[in-house]
Amino acid sequence: MKYAQTSPRIFLSAGEASGDHYGALLIAALRARLTASNPSQHPSPPEFFGLGGLEMEAAGFRRVVKAEDVAHMGITEILRHIPRVYGEYRKLVASIKREKPDVAVLIDFPDVNLRLARELKALNIPVIYFVSPQLWAWKKGRIDAVRQRVAKMMVIFPFEQAFYRSQGVDAEFVGHPLAELPLPAISREEYAAVHGLNPAKQWIALLPGSREKEVKLNLPSMLEAAALLGRQYEFLLPVASTLRTEAVKAVIHQASPSTEALLPNSHLVDDARAALLHAYASVVASGTATVQAALIGNPFLVVYRVSGLTYRLAKGMVSYPAEINAEPDQYGNLPIAMVNLISSAILGRRAVPELLQQEFNPSSIVSHLRPLLVEESIRATMRSDLAAVRAALQSPASAAEPCSAGFHAIERVCSEVLRQLGQDQHSGEAHCV
Repeated sequence: MKYAQTSPRIFLSAGEASGDHYGALLIAALRARLTASNPSQHPSPPEFFGLGGLEMEAAGFRRVVKAEDVAHMGITEILRHIPRVYGEYRKLVASIKREKPDVAVLIDFPDVNLRLARELKALNIPVIYFVSPQLWAWKKGRIDAVRQRVAKMMVIFPFEQAFYRSQGVDAEFVGHPLAELPLPAISREEYAAVHGLNPAKQWIALLPGSREKEVKLNLPSMLEAAALLGRQYEFLLPVASTLRTEAVKAVIHQASPSTEALLPNSHLVDDARAALLHAYASVVASGTATVQAALIGNPFLVVYRVSGLTYRLAKGMVSYPAEINAEPDQYGNLPIAMVNLISSAILGRRAVPELLQQEFNPSSIVSHLRPLLVEESIRATMRSDLAAVRAALQSPASAAEPCSAGFHAIERVCSEVLRQLGQDQHSGEAHCV
């Protein structure tokens, strides 16, 4: 598709904190590339609209629907939100029909985005899907929908390219955007001063998730474990961009009375990567944050809790392709954290412990976390495994073509968008800005 004298209209849909971050990076890269390619051709800047979070809005994105209004979780948990989510979905579809974007980029969030792909395909709007839904783990029946509706699948985990191509889907491994980020520049001393921390103490990061429901389910047990560990530690609680700080504070204040003495040692912060960099160890809810922790090299353990019915249904439905080589643990659970799927594929073992459902309790958290705090050999082994995961997530272009901006994965997606717009003559190459 090509456009002439008008600026392109680009629809994006990202319903979670990680997708919001990637969407913001992509908007910045597209704006720079479109402006640099031929500034006289476009009398006004490109338009970006759809579903997104605060980072995308700050990058100049017009939010038809706010990500925080549709971010729910689980099979059973989402049922009571269906009327509201469907209403927001209809607003997105109406905006697509009204504004007729030139191209669409859908980022993860499959329950909404695969349905949007159907609407976009019906209007002959090319669809690029960035960050694959985990169809290789469950809901494999959706592959037909991807094959029919998606022009290009841009995947961020190495085994996904072969999986999709074997299913007849045009897929490309672009690397993980987070693997290309430099470490946060703030020093430990500066971080302590900004957040009122004691630099003489060890800090432990608690990452309960990026959705309010996750925080309500995960944070109380994390806080109780923190109380068991004692006041010799200080605790960092990063608040995702899709969360309301007031909601997190409410969960903290409603937690067990045993955690009340801990409150002065708990610090809400706004940058998960900086918290992970300076924390001595972490407790991380399964999700993108586990990849962040792995890439930074912070020793951690994974926790997660959903409703009992969601857990039983998911456990019966999940299976992995042979390339992952994942084995169940002593409780019969396959790994759920992406860091463990990757380490299973490349190392033949899990890199970090996982505590799910009833195993996710304060005493079990402490028993698994304490060795990471006091036994250097265990810390060193985990950090070595995490370094191997980081190497596997690097963009294929990173080693051969250094990028001053550091975002090869985003630039690959940007090139595909421009190719669909008919504006990029070298879409196979990374164009760093």
